[in-house]
Amino acid sequence: MNNHFHDSRYYLARAAEHARLGVAETLEPHVDRVRSRLGLAVEAEPEPSRLEAVQADALGLERRAAHRVRGVAGDVRGRVDGGRSSDADDR
Repeated sequence: MNNHFHDSRYYLARAAEHARLGVAETLEPHVDRVRSRLGLAVEAEPEPSRLEAVQADALGLERRAAHRVRGVAGDVRGRVDGGRSSDADDR
């Protein structure tokens, strides 16, 4: 029964997020018009070029790979150190 509540909560949160996005998208032209009339218009940042997007993706992949390698290296060090201490105790 707990899984049903967990699933219901997940789908309810997802529906709420989609509703929020829909309302924001629907109101966006009106909000922009009001902001421009009040002099509060925010200039949109230019979208990154294809090359910049690929470079950003590559950098993110590189960082994730480095993070995973550090984690695996730490696990291996722990296993090696654990094996050395048990070998020293046997002698």
